[in-house]
Amino acid sequence: MNAIHQIETNVPKFKDKKRKLWMLGLVIPNIANAAMLGYQFGPKRTKKFFAAAGPIALHGLIPLIDKFLGEDSENPPEDAIAELEADPYYAKIVNLYIPLQYIANIYGNYIASRDSTPLSDRILIGTTLGLVNGVAINTAHELSHKSGKLQHYLSHLCLAPTGYNHFRIEHPYGHHLRVATPEDPASSQFGESFWKFWPRTVSGSFKSAIEIETRRLERKGLSFWSIHNELLQGWAMSAAYHGLMLKVFGKNIIPTQITQSLYGITLFEAVNYMEHYGLKRQKLENGRYERTMPVHSWNNNSLFSNILLYQLQRHSDHHAYPTRSYQALRHYENVPQLPAGYTSLFLQVFIPSYWFSIMDKQVINYYQGDIDKINVYEPAKEAVLQKYNQYFQAQATEAL
Repeated sequence: MNAIHQIETNVPKFKDKKRKLWMLGLVIPNIANAAMLGYQFGPKRTKKFFAAAGPIALHGLIPLIDKFLGEDSENPPEDAIAELEADPYYAKIVNLYIPLQYIANIYGNYIASRDSTPLSDRILIGTTLGLVNGVAINTAHELSHKSGKLQHYLSHLCLAPTGYNHFRIEHPYGHHLRVATPEDPASSQFGESFWKFWPRTVSGSFKSAIEIETRRLERKGLSFWSIHNELLQGWAMSAAYHGLMLKVFGKNIIPTQITQSLYGITLFEAVNYMEHYGLKRQKLENGRYERTMPVHSWNNNSLFSNILLYQLQRHSDHHAYPTRSYQALRHYENVPQLPAGYTSLFLQVFIPSYWFSIMDKQVINYYQGDIDKINVYEPAKEAVLQKYNQYFQAQATEAL
């Protein structure tokens, strides 16, 4: 017995090897700030490059780094979770993103406001700021799952530039309830292109957030227009932000502001699109859906994407433990796996034929050719059945 106890006490204590690397999660707003410096003080021939530094980094440099660094080998054991959660260092990194985000937005809008900045550059600067604010939606995601009011307001602060404040309500109380079902506007469906998903998820999530907040207020005997309506509070913060920016920098920034919002939302919804594509929770005999399980999310474990996106790719663990902080999320091998990290798949998502070519057969394989188990986009059901008819049959036969 003493020998067994000795062995247990000699087990090395878990140390987070990524502890210092988490600071790299702040690289995105710093890319934007460095790019604006380059635009302001660099040679004229480099201005387009610096204005578009955000998408150049996202679609070029970051996927290369992701591929070079490879897989994340670290997985915290269950007995280390509580200690990781209690360490305030990790929350400070998340919170530090917000002032850097706002510095980038202020600096970028200043550059865009100058009469010497052409319209094309104002739009390109909008894409660079859109990357910053798109990743900020993910920062808001981390904060939205916490229980404190301060974290909720910080979440709204992250969302103010894109105006996507309804996400703070809909994501934890709507998406997490309906994930991987046909009723969820934030779960993409088999055969549904990203450009069909985008309007469905944006409008559906907006409507869902209003319904959720209305029900919450009604339970308290309050109207939708109450000052306690968190949606109204978030929208007011967004309106104040945009109003202040226009007052300080003038109408020249309008193309930049529109571009950053649309591009930031698009980047975030592209990640949403990847996370549950075609996966479906099955209905039980009582008509309810089975509980959410690790098999209802697409995962990846590439190191650099994990760092940049607060381990959002460890999505199965996130849905299993929604309030668990990013540093404590764990990777599962025996769940659906994406072919690359989130940051390496944006272009594939934006080109539907490319995405379908790499993902559709994976979905069919996972469900062994049983289309009834797949979350299918109904308007495309006949077309995908015709396209993959032989493949469905082959997989179903192989499963017998």
